[in-house]
Amino acid sequence: MCALLASQGFVNVRQKGGHCIMQRRSSETTITVPVPMHRDLKPGTLSSIIRQSQLPRELFEE
Repeated sequence: MCALLASQGFVNVRQKGGHCIMQRRSSETTITVPVPMHRDLKPGTLSSIIRQSQLPRELFEE
């Protein structure tokens, strides 16, 4: 998940415990997405990451 977000312009700003904090900055806003460092993500967690990242759902279906 972190690699997918990184390919879309997010950078890893910090990591604490089992979570990686990814962030993408633009001129008017900053988007921050916490990503659990688990191999498998629950459907609700995945939906939350998609919603927070503001990326199209199709990127995550591949």
